[in-house]
Amino acid sequence: MKNETLIQKALGLGFLTIGEGKQLFETMPLAQLMLAGNELRKKLHPENRVTWIIDRNVNITNVCISGCKFCNFYRTSASSEAYITTIPEYCNKIEEMKRLGGNQLLLQGGLHPKLSIDFYENLFTDLKRHYPDIRLHALGPPEIAHLAKMEKLPVKTVLERLIAAGLDSLPGAGAEILVDRVRKILSPVKCTTQEWLNVMLVAHQLDLTTSATMMFGHIETLEERLGHLDAIRQVQHKRPGGHKGFLSFIPWPFQDDKTVLKEKSGVFNTVTPEEYIRMIAISRLMLPNIPNIQASWLTVGRDTAQLCLHAGANDFGSIMIEENVVRVAGATHKFDAGGIQQAIRDAGFEPQLRNQDFMSVPLMTN
Repeated sequence: MKNETLIQKALGLGFLTIGEGKQLFETMPLAQLMLAGNELRKKLHPENRVTWIIDRNVNITNVCISGCKFCNFYRTSASSEAYITTIPEYCNKIEEMKRLGGNQLLLQGGLHPKLSIDFYENLFTDLKRHYPDIRLHALGPPEIAHLAKMEKLPVKTVLERLIAAGLDSLPGAGAEILVDRVRKILSPVKCTTQEWLNVMLVAHQLDLTTSATMMFGHIETLEERLGHLDAIRQVQHKRPGGHKGFLSFIPWPFQDDKTVLKEKSGVFNTVTPEEYIRMIAISRLMLPNIPNIQASWLTVGRDTAQLCLHAGANDFGSIMIEENVVRVAGATHKFDAGGIQQAIRDAGFEPQLRNQDFMSVPLMTN
């Protein structure tokens, strides 16, 4: 099938097959692929706005049994560097975030071998007691699947209990590539592809706001990347009518500095700016039922992320007051609130502060 026909299918909100996506990715000139992604972006978001958010990423603990070969951050429970963040520490971090105008806490925890669901319920309840208006964007499918197995509970019960304790939304963490061949090599202890997808299916049944992610540019094939897109698209397609499901998709390239994957297996991040922009464009074209695509300025930098806004992306993510996991693997780019807004304006768009539900919120001025 001709590329022009495939583009018309995508612009008509049809689902491109993996083979059709591969054809466009490999054969379409970058400028034309960007144009197509931008056309679909404008169809879904006719306003000339790019959204962004102020939040803080706090690690509940650095203890994790997953042993992911791309992660330098985790420690074993026996490590002298192991920690669990305390309530006073959370309060200090939240106060700093609120002074900067933020109101969302992104809580990532890893697969701790001993922290029970009671621990997370008490944590969420305590945080909400101290800060009733704070939004908790917390854990992710691997942690939920891990808790379900530890507690011998259905995923639905785990999610219902966490929601009752204060969970507001579920990040799409731990997706990497949703293909078991890849997952068995990268993170053999982490949940399988189907387990990850099942957590999100249940979350969508409960109308819990979620996002989806993809970390690429390591050992996966192009077909496996596109299979990842197809998998999350199918989960989104199954969400109950009127439920939010995946509100955003965030792809980023593998950060390789000092990782086991690089040091022991010789696997490097070879994703060029052009390849990243292509992935943004093809993601937009293959995910017509996921409304927002985020450009990962943290991993690709300002200039490349700005170009992505003309290739299908409509969100610039967070100013990242705190982020540990990706930074220790080599991501060094930084933005404050003024810088991220200026970058959006310089790309030709109007910046709009949002919350995790992609609702506009006022920007606090000092």
